[in-house]
Amino acid sequence: MAEIESAIAPHLRTERVVPGKTPDNFKPPFEIYASRYPPSMKELVFAIIGVQYSSSDLNDGVAMEKIISFTSSTAVPSHLRPTLEEVAAVTDNRSHYNIAILAYWPDRRTWNEWSEQTGFQEWWSGLDPTNQQNGWFLEDFFPTMDRFETILTDTTMREGASYMRDNVSGPVLEHGYWGSMRDRLPLAQVDELVGEKAFLQAGGPKRPSTLTSRVRVPGKRNLAVIRSGQDWKETLPKERDLYLKMMRPALQAGMDFLHDHGDEVGCYSNRFMDIVGPKGEIGKDRSFGLGYFDDLASLEAWSKSHPTHVNIFAVFMKYAKEMNNELSLHLHHEVSVLESSQQLFEYVSCHANTGMLSFIRDDD
Repeated sequence: MAEIESAIAPHLRTERVVPGKTPDNFKPPFEIYASRYPPSMKELVFAIIGVQYSSSDLNDGVAMEKIISFTSSTAVPSHLRPTLEEVAAVTDNRSHYNIAILAYWPDRRTWNEWSEQTGFQEWWSGLDPTNQQNGWFLEDFFPTMDRFETILTDTTMREGASYMRDNVSGPVLEHGYWGSMRDRLPLAQVDELVGEKAFLQAGGPKRPSTLTSRVRVPGKRNLAVIRSGQDWKETLPKERDLYLKMMRPALQAGMDFLHDHGDEVGCYSNRFMDIVGPKGEIGKDRSFGLGYFDDLASLEAWSKSHPTHVNIFAVFMKYAKEMNNELSLHLHHEVSVLESSQQLFEYVSCHANTGMLSFIRDDD
């Protein structure tokens, strides 16, 4: 059996000022792993560049083709293009269809050079919100590596930022107990990572209609961002049936709660997205939840005690038992806790409940 190690990479470990939550003599209930990035890698970029339609029927693929023309541009050197780009989509609770490119770069300088040299920045800045046939949104995250953690259920799988790793850990210690997510974050060794409880209340500032506006939402102190994914494309028929009939509905219910009532638990925005083809083609058998929380503690509290997540956990345990704990379902997540300067949110002609726009009060 492989030796258990800390999820925190050796070069990011330091003496704890903030006590961890790992129980004494703890042995994880099963094995999960962490991607290891080169010590020279100080930060990364995760960008969501999206399109919003009032109906999925209006998605003719043209808007996504425009975005892909930048992310896949051969007019720039290959090292400036994203390390990974894929397409995801969701129909939100206003029945609007949102489809986006998710892309990763190894640092902000590379992102900036790509943005400038491909013409993306000029194009984006030139979008006129008064005459768009669809909405556009840009959500960028620039975590330093001490503010980022990722886990995977398999050493061979790569998801998201893991395409930039140079190695993978052995089985990690910090999982399978409440508080383990925080214990995997390097900065949490010395920082409480307290967020900004700042939902606007009635009587707050108004703004023009977002459907004809360009709105930039300021970053929040220690915003917690989680991308938690599921991959069932390699499941055999019995497990696939169990996943789609048991696990997926429980996940959907939890994600819907965060989308519809997230303000009750400190969640600014949540999308439960499916990986799709460039024109929205379904059938990739991969999905993920993408949530933005005002505080890591809010994410922890929802995970630990809210009925929707308690049910997800209970259904998963039943699912695993049905499969005798021999699962071909692959799971992963990425968590960042970001400084305000490490976030960019901009929306052009989107409805008022899109992403972080929900933080800003409607004109009505």
